[in-house]
This record gives sequence, C-alpha cells and structure tokens, in this order.
Amino acid sequence: MALKKPSLHFGTKSPSPAESLGQSGEPLDRAHPFYFGFLAAAGGVIAITLLKALASASQVFVLIVISLFLAAGLNPAVEFFRRRGLARKYAVLVVIGCVVAFVGLFAAVVIPPVIKQLDSLVRNAPDLISNLKNNPTLAKLNTHYGIIDSIQKKVASSIHNGQFVITAFGGVIGVGKAVLSGAIATLTIMVLTLYFLASLPTVTSTAYRFVPRSRRDRVSKITDAIVRRIGSFVSGQATVAFIAAIFALTLALALRIPYPQAVALLVFICGLIPLVGHILGCTAFTLVALTKSPTSAIVVLCLYIAYVQLENYYIMPRIMRRSLSIPGLVTIISALIGVSLLGIVGGILAVPIAAAVLLILDEVVFPKADVS
Repeated sequence: MALKKPSLHFGTKSPSPAESLGQSGEPLDRAHPFYFGFLAAAGGVIAITLLKALASASQVFVLIVISLFLAAGLNPAVEFFRRRGLARKYAVLVVIGCVVAFVGLFAAVVIPPVIKQLDSLVRNAPDLISNLKNNPTLAKLNTHYGIIDSIQKKVASSIHNGQFVITAFGGVIGVGKAVLSGAIATLTIMVLTLYFLASLPTVTSTAYRFVPRSRRDRVSKITDAIVRRIGSFVSGQATVAFIAAIFALTLALALRIPYPQAVALLVFICGLIPLVGHILGCTAFTLVALTKSPTSAIVVLCLYIAYVQLENYYIMPRIMRRSLSIPGLVTIISALIGVSLLGIVGGILAVPIAAAVLLILDEVVFPKADVS
C-alpha cells in the first residue's frame, strides 16, 4: 500500500488554479502626449546624468588611455625579452625595473638643478625687474605711471615675507592639492600600466569575444596590428627624443650654457611630441642660451636646426621603419588638436591615435566604399 506524501504549507494557503486575479487593462496608448512627454523627459534626464557622470570621471578615462598607451609602447620590449626565453611576468618585471631606474636616474640628475634655478630666480627677481628700467621705453612708462616700481615693491615684499611661492600656487592648500593630485595620478598610471602590460594578451582576447565569430579573426588581426604599430611608434619616438636630449646636453656642456641637465630634459619632453615638439625645444634652448650671450644663442639655433634636418632625413627613417607612416598634414593637425585638448599628453597621444584611425580607414572603410 503506497503512502501518501504529506504537503507542507507553513501556515499559508496556496491559491487554486481557478482563482481569478482580475483582468488586464487596456495597453498604454503610445500616441498619447503624456506618454511621449514622459519618455522624452526621462530620456533627457538620463542623458544629462550620464554626461555629467562622464564629465566628472573624464580624468579617470584620461589616465586609463595614457596607461593603455604606455602599455602598448612597452609591449615590444616585453616581447623582446620573451623571445629570449623569459616568461611574460618576468619580462614585465624586467621592463618595469628598467623604466623605474631610468626615471629615477633622470630625476636625480635633473631635479637638483631645477630647484637651484627656481631658487635663484626667486632671489634675483627684484634685480631682474629693476633691470627693465635700462630700456628707454619702459623707463619712460615707469616715470609716468610707476609700473616697474610698483611691481618691484610688491615682489620684494612678497619674497621678504616668504609668501612668493605660496601665493603663486594659490596658497598652502593649493600647493598641497597640486602635489597630492600629481602624485596620485602618477601612481595610478604606473599601477594601471603594470596591470595592462602584464595582462595585455588576456585583455585583448577577452575583448575579442564581444565580436561575432564571423568577424572575430578580422578584428583581432587589425587590433593586433594597431597595438604593434603603436608600440613601435612609442619606442621609436622615445629613442629619437633621447638622442635629441643627448645632443642638447652635449651642446650645452660644450658651450657652457647654464643648467644643461634641465635643458636636456626639456628637449627630451618636447621631442616626444611629433613635428611641433622640436620647435618648442629649439625655442626654449635658444632662450636659455641667450641668457649667456647672443653669440651662444645663434650657435645653438643653427646647430639645432642642422640636427633636426639630420634627424628627419637619417635618424627618423631608420628608427621608424616599422611604424605606421602617415601624411605630414595629418600629423600636424592631429598634434595641434591633441595639444589643444590635453596639452603635452594630448600631443603625444594624438599621432598614434591618428595612425590607428588611418589603418582602420584603409582596411575597413575604404574597401567597402570602393565596392559600393
């Protein structure tokens, strides 16, 4: 005899299948003005909220883009050590160690002269302002309006009270915020670059899975080509900028121009910006040489222009042989737009981004346009 399994209700009564729960109403009239107005208002609110959220997090996206850019640029060095038998994690550690050692050496060489120069500038600021009276036009304006005397008195009192640097940077809180934000941004970029560099194959393979299988092979090949060429461009541009910095340091030491280490660092940073970077570097180098003598400034200007020609026709073609070549007009326009948007960082990022866009146009857009 089969036993009947007892049912457990725990004090609740389950509704019977025949129990009626009411009838559904008429569907909403999508042509009703209230319906359209509600959807439009909700969409506008959501769009404004998303735009404000993206604007508030724009600095984070900039840091992520910079980290991805640096990871792509350092990836060829990692692949170099991998081809010599090192595992990827050890190759990443070696590359990061070399980068940290290079940055530390550069800071140790450059920061003391820069601090000394700033201290000398602050101390000599009243005398430099007073020397403006040697110009007849400025002296005449000062006689009638007392502009130079008032500026000199203000600067002298600020330096005497020890408030010159603090007020220049917006007070103690302003200085603290600037230093803290710069340190946090640098640390964030270093950590993100390390993670992206260590897991770059995993990140790219995971991103490829969002693409349909029929197009996955094509998208992966184009993306890998973009990453390789960006890496070649970054490493090549850094090498060219380093050679320019060595040239500037040698020339400054030979002509005994003040603060040669700071000049070399400035030329290196400007050399990272394609095309327009050497214009900035040459201008700054010439102005520093002008503080010694006009003859030194003329020599620096002529030799720097000669070096730029040597770089354009001999050094750059050999180093940039495997990177993506783009028209000069596109390079200039992209660099100018990048500098106007993000400053020096935008100028550095603009050209490889333009190169990637041109590669996509050549491989995807133009073939479809030619067929249709």
